[in-house]
Amino acid sequence: MIGWWEAALLGLIQGLTEFLPVSSSAHLRIIGPFLPSGADPGAAFTAITQIGTELAVLIYFRKDILRIALAWFGALPFSGASATAKSHPDVRLGWLVIIGSLPIAILGLAFQHAIETYLRNLYLTAIMLIVFGLILGAADRYGRQELPLSRMRWRDGIIFGFAQAMALIPGVSRSGGTITAGLMMGYTREAAARYSFLLAIPAVLASGFYQLYKSWHSALAGPVAPGPTLLATIIAFFVGYGVIVVFLRIVSSRGYWPFVAYRIVLGVFVLALLQMGVIAAH
Repeated sequence: MIGWWEAALLGLIQGLTEFLPVSSSAHLRIIGPFLPSGADPGAAFTAITQIGTELAVLIYFRKDILRIALAWFGALPFSGASATAKSHPDVRLGWLVIIGSLPIAILGLAFQHAIETYLRNLYLTAIMLIVFGLILGAADRYGRQELPLSRMRWRDGIIFGFAQAMALIPGVSRSGGTITAGLMMGYTREAAARYSFLLAIPAVLASGFYQLYKSWHSALAGPVAPGPTLLATIIAFFVGYGVIVVFLRIVSSRGYWPFVAYRIVLGVFVLALLQMGVIAAH
């Protein structure tokens, strides 16, 4: 079983990496073998601690979320809203978040067993870190970076959704996948990052509470007890809030190349440890 201080460390790592395009699930998977317990914290623990980081998103973007929600509810068929109100960019953005959340929900349920078992192979995680790091670098270098969120189309929302679903594989990164897709479609760095945050809210909260519900009567059905999991979730919330502030400043001025380099170095490092037998793939 993973103890209290190990859970606190995992919560810190979750908060530090959830919003960066470096894959928080990969970091939690990689750090497991180095803990005194040597345990993989598991997909359920990862999903539940993400509730903490998503609460940080809700608080940080509360004005944007409230504005979009009010516009969306105000434009529903029974609301009697005008055609102009129904075509407002915030209304469309609300629908785009809903539609963009469908791929990860459907694929997550369809491949739940694989996500919790086979896809947690560290060889796969390391390769995904490197490959998607290179793709992110290419998108940051060659993307037009012209479009704001108000220009988003239905096709773009669906592409964003499938890009987010790639994060079901540890090492891809949910934010990294959506940000890469946004840059490749011509959105600005900040627009891609902000939409990544908004798109994650339904998927991550649904996944987290689903895993919490499943684990309620089975002591989390994994190596982490409820108390340490709660501690990790609280730490992830506070650390994650600070990371949002810093991250948006970094990407608006320096781009994503620091994260590209980090992904590649980490991926190569994990492959080296695997080859030397320091850590096991499963």
